[in-house]
Formats: sequence, C-alpha cells, structure tokens
Amino acid sequence: MEEMKAKPAVPLPTLGETNDLGKPWRWEEDGCTVTRSAPWSPPGCHPVGCGVKLYVDENGKLVKVEGDENQQITQGRLCVRCLTLRDFVYNPSRIIHPMKRDPKYRGQADKWEQCTWEEALDIIEENYRRITAEYGCESVVFFVGTGREGGTLGPYGTYMLRSPNMCYTQSGYACYVPRMAAAAYNLGSPYPEIDYAGGLPGRYDDPAFVNPECIMIWGKAPLASNPDGFFGHAVVDMMRRGARLIVVDPRITWLSSRADYHLALRAGTDTALAMAMLDTIIREDLYDHDFVEYWCYGFEQLAERVATMPAEKAGEICGIDPEYIKDAARMYANAKPASLQWGLAFDQKANGMQLSHSAICLMAITGNIDVPGGQILGNASSGQNETGFGFEEALGKDLISKMIGLKEYPAYANTILDAHADLTLQAMETGEPYPIKMGFFAGNNLMSCTSAEPKRWHDAMCKTLDFCFTLECFMTPSAQAVCDVFLPLATAAEEDGVDFAHYGATPVGTGFMNKALSVGECKTDMETCMIVGKRLNPQLWENYHDVYDFIDDLRLHNNHRFKDVCKEVYVQKDVEYYKYETGHLRKDGQPGFNTPTGRVELWSTMFAQFGDDPLPYYEEPQYSPLNTPELLDEYPYVLTTGARAYAFFHSENRQIPFCRELNPDPLVEINPKTAAKLGIADGQWCEVWNQFGSAKLKANVTIAVDEQTIHAQHGWWFPEDDPNEPNLYGTFRSNINNLVPNFHFGKLGFGAPFKCLLCNIKPLAENYDTDMQLVWEKFKREDQ
Repeated sequence: MEEMKAKPAVPLPTLGETNDLGKPWRWEEDGCTVTRSAPWSPPGCHPVGCGVKLYVDENGKLVKVEGDENQQITQGRLCVRCLTLRDFVYNPSRIIHPMKRDPKYRGQADKWEQCTWEEALDIIEENYRRITAEYGCESVVFFVGTGREGGTLGPYGTYMLRSPNMCYTQSGYACYVPRMAAAAYNLGSPYPEIDYAGGLPGRYDDPAFVNPECIMIWGKAPLASNPDGFFGHAVVDMMRRGARLIVVDPRITWLSSRADYHLALRAGTDTALAMAMLDTIIREDLYDHDFVEYWCYGFEQLAERVATMPAEKAGEICGIDPEYIKDAARMYANAKPASLQWGLAFDQKANGMQLSHSAICLMAITGNIDVPGGQILGNASSGQNETGFGFEEALGKDLISKMIGLKEYPAYANTILDAHADLTLQAMETGEPYPIKMGFFAGNNLMSCTSAEPKRWHDAMCKTLDFCFTLECFMTPSAQAVCDVFLPLATAAEEDGVDFAHYGATPVGTGFMNKALSVGECKTDMETCMIVGKRLNPQLWENYHDVYDFIDDLRLHNNHRFKDVCKEVYVQKDVEYYKYETGHLRKDGQPGFNTPTGRVELWSTMFAQFGDDPLPYYEEPQYSPLNTPELLDEYPYVLTTGARAYAFFHSENRQIPFCRELNPDPLVEINPKTAAKLGIADGQWCEVWNQFGSAKLKANVTIAVDEQTIHAQHGWWFPEDDPNEPNLYGTFRSNINNLVPNFHFGKLGFGAPFKCLLCNIKPLAENYDTDMQLVWEKFKREDQ
C-alpha cells in the first residue's frame, strides 16, 4: 500500500480561481435545497462534467433539474438525458433495494426477492470463496461497462475481486481504446482532442486561444452524444466564431449539412481516404516543414507509403470524387490552425488502428499538435488516471501473467490492462486456458448493447458462470439472464465523486459530483467497490476507513481531499501549449514527445515491435462489395450501425417515457429509392439480416443514407416486454449486433466491423406493427 501512496500526484487545477458567476455550491431557494454538481454520467454522456442544478424539496425529493450557468464549459446547456434525470431517479421500474435469486431460477423474473445488503454480501462472499478456492481468482471476470464514474472500473477487478480479468465485452474493444492505444504508441499521449478552450479561464475570448479555421469531424456525432468527454456544442460555438467544417461520415447529419466538405464515403473505407489526404498534402507541399523536420520520425517512408493511395484510387474505393478529396485535404492543410475530431467509427473496423495512425499523421505533418486551436495534449502526468491503480500490488506477477489475451495480444492487454474480449468469450465456451466461473456486471448491459453475437455471449455465460452479480439501476436483459444477486446503483444525483473530463487525458477540467439526495438503499460505484472489497479481500482495504479515503486516494491521489474541494464543483485545468518544446510531455523532462524516438512516429517503432506494419496501410473490410462480391446477390447493401441518438445513451433510457417518445422504436435508415424498390414504406417494420443473424427494426426512409447504405440504431431492448427467458425484454429481437461477428479484429487485437458489413432488408407484415404498438401502449398505461 505504501508503494501505491508514493505514486506521483496528478495535479488538479488551482482551486478558488474559477471564472464562475458567483453561485455557491449549495443554497436554499423557494423551499428547495439547490445543489450544484458536475456528474460523469447523468446518465447519458461520457466524462464531460455537465453542470447541473439539483432542486430537492423539504421531503428530500428531487423536483427539478436545471443546467448550471456557472459551469464554465456547458454554461447551463443540457441534453434531454440530463433534463429527464428526475424521471430516471423515480422511474417505477428502478430497483432501489438489493435482490437475490436462486441460480436455478435464472431468467425467471418472478423469482427475485428483496434482501438486505448483508444478505447480498454474504451470498457474494460465499460464492467467491468457493469458486476461487477451486479455480483461482483468475476464474472471476469483471464485465466492465460505462458505470457512473469512469476510471473507477479497474479497482473493481483488482482491489475488490483480485482478478486479472477485467473485460469490456465488445469484440476488439472497438470503443475509444484503439484510438487511445494508437495515440499512446505513436504520439506518446493518450488522446489528442480538439482545442475548444475548455481549460482556459477566458474560454474562447482568452488571449491564449486561437479559433480553428477548420474543424474536421471524422466518424463522430458530437451534438448527440458529447462523446469521450468532449462537450459537443463547442463545435457550434466555434462555427459561430468562423470555423469551417469538413465532415467525414456516410450519413448526412446536421453538421455535415453545414460543412464546406461532406466526404460521404462508403462505410469502412476511411483509411484509404486518410492516406489519400496525406498523399495530397505531401505531394502538393502543403505540410509544415519545420514541424516535420524537427518533431516527426519517418516522414520519407510515410510519403512513399501514402503515394500508393492517390486520391484517384481512394476515390474509387470510397465512392468520392477524387478532386473533392483533394480540395478537402487542401482546406485542412491550409487552415492555420486546424483541428481533427476523431470518433467511434475509427475503432469499429479491423483496419481501425491504421486509420488512427493516419489521423495522427495528418495532425502532425500539418503542425496542428499541441497548438492553440489544434489538438491539445495532456502533460507527462496525464492519462487515464486510474489505469493500473493497485494492479501489481493487489494481483502479483503470477495472477497478472494469467490475464486472458496477454500473450496473444500484448498491445491490447498492456494498454488497458484488460482481458481480450473475444478470447474471454472463447475461454467461456471452451474452458481454455482455464474455466471462467464467476462474473460481475457493473454498468454493463452487454447482451443488449456492446457484444457482437449477443446470443452467443448469453449462451456462454449461462453455460459456464456458476455465480454472477450485478450493480445496476434497472433490471436489464443481461442481469435477468444470468445474475443471482442485484445490487442497487445510485444515480448522479445521489453521488459524491470526481469527474475528470476526457478521463484526465487532456487539459480541460475536473468536476465534482455533489450528492443531493438518497433513494432507497442505492450505493455508488465507489461505495460498492469498497464494501464488497472489504468483505472479499480486507487486507487490501486496511487504509480506507470510509469511501472518502478511497476517493481521495484513487481519484485525487491524496493531492487534495474531496470534502475540501467538492464545493468548487468544477475547476479548469492549466493549459500549456507547445509542451514538446519545454519538456513537459516527457517524464524525463527532455524536449520532444513521449515515444521511443522522442518524436511523433509516422513510422511506428511500437507497431513494428508488436509485429504489425509500422506505416499506415489500407485493408478492405472483411465483408464488402469489393472484398466479397460473391455475397452481393444475397446481401447487396452496406450495413453501418450505432450512430448516436439524442434520446439515449447506448441501451439506457428506454424506460424513460419522455426519451422514449422522442425515439419510440428501433430505426433503420434506408434511402427512398431503395425503399421504393423493395416496397418498404416509411414507418414500416422491416427485417435486416446477413449470414450472422437478423434484427427487426422500423424503417426511417430518408436521404441521410445513399442507395447502397443501410444504417441501424443499436442498444435496443424493450423494458415493457416479457422479461423472462427466452424473450428477456425482447433483447435479441431488434439487436443489430446479431449481425456482427466476433473474431474479426485487426492484427494487434483491436477493432471489429460494427460499422462495415453487408446485409439485406425486407418489409414485414402489417400485423407486426400492430402487435408491437399494443405492447408499448400497455407499458405507457402501467407507467402512468
């Protein structure tokens, strides 16, 4: 424990110097206590720290949620998911007490019974002792999800369970981590975000900030999702100040309709486009010669490689006019400064690491890294601030060596200290390299949302897990299927905690969640981690007397005390540009980047070390019109999935009436000409299928997609539907992940084809729509 305490502190911003509007953190108003908070997930977004004001009446009830105009980034603006937080807190289907169920009755909703926390802990401890005594701690898997305070997830697997196997069950961990890994290996920084003046006291008017002339938004929907810690509306703020847009997206969106260039490529061909843009910039001598000469490694090799993908060739692959590609590349290269915002689409293809490498090359050769209005980087102490917390101390070398996938995919496992998702599924199916016997779900509705081939995951878990428990707000299909103990999770309104924007990777801000009320017996992620951990492995928790000790150590690294700093609500970080010149990017204090060469690696020494090509290269999606033309007669359309919706965050909020009214049914977008050819009417239920599976969704006939493309929403289940096996709230009926295969990742273990497959589509009979409508009407009556 003392070694852990000695780790370098992660500095927080200077306290007491925030540029707010003078509101205290808590006050009385019209019979209510108003508490200001900056939650990680309300639910609804990744770590933005959106400012909320929580109004609680004299009876301790949350009566209103408003945006906090004092929060320097969001400035009072909130999405519908925050505004409906009260409906989430008091939803009649929310579970607010611990529950237990005999494992022989898994999948049967009426077999759950309320129990005390002590009973629940007794059951968890009894099964943990039994299973680990026979199979070892490695037989326990923590199935990680979003949670309510990102970054606390690692200690669940280490300090609580002493398991080396924390697993995010999405094939190839095709969400954020491939981008983070590519950046860490080739840039030496965990995540370069576009500079939106987030950490500057004067925001856009701060003298240190330069508004970007061009923002390239690539495979991201910032307005709908505030993704990866970025406050999406900042794009609109900078557009109002003159920023022009390039949008790379197969679909027409609000932002693409306002862009100078909308590069509507065929889904999955992004790397060809990025290489062609690099070739155009280099061929036409539009790159930043000084930055390339002094701060980049491997430029000549990069130039030679991307010359194999001229705009003419990429145009044929992507379905874009080559001159349009060149013009967009010129606009990006000539803008001073320019920024590139990369999104989930980078991760969701086997060729995604090469796309991420190409994007870093674009940022670098144009001189837009670590400059005002370009890409901002954290300093040498920044990163995913809890990755590795207590890992070696709690596990030891023997357990660490047993992590699933560590030997096969070290680039994956060592970056995030996670078991490889696909190999974990394989271990459950085969018992190799050892049996998996116990599971813990934390904020992970994996069967409805993240997992490819969800029925395959369901069957593997039902077959192999002797015991499973969950921490959740609502009964989910995943919990209903395989869990034996249900622990009730607090919402953001019921939590004290810390939120690092961008997981602490880039200099924006730190938010503090301030508890405004209590509901039932719900506990936070952190409280649960500590309570269960003290039962299962008390020797690791001797220095933590209460949850605030744990928060201070894990989240604040004992640099501050939560109870001292929480009243600040949100503080901005100190922003410094051109850190590669001052030595602040490297732990040794030398100028340069924190890579083996000390430069931005256009030729990647780390990729070469892991056995992959050190230069960007293009691979056609595994199933595509060019790669598998023999499939086109049966599956003639390109399938892309998962574009963000304003009403939902992944599989959450389906039981919130207002959110559901905004998006009542799972939608599949289809072009009007394609719909007319197939006899599909707008609003008609359809079946989408391919060689891996099928899903039923309602047609949204729209010009947002071209005639070749089908886009389907993800994360769908139906809280109003039959909860019992085999239906499980209809989770497999409209689950587009039924069509996505596992084990189709890239050479380093990352990526999966969630956004680039083939499919077919057909209309369903009219009575199907009637049946679904009856179920939904029954749900609304019961909710009222």
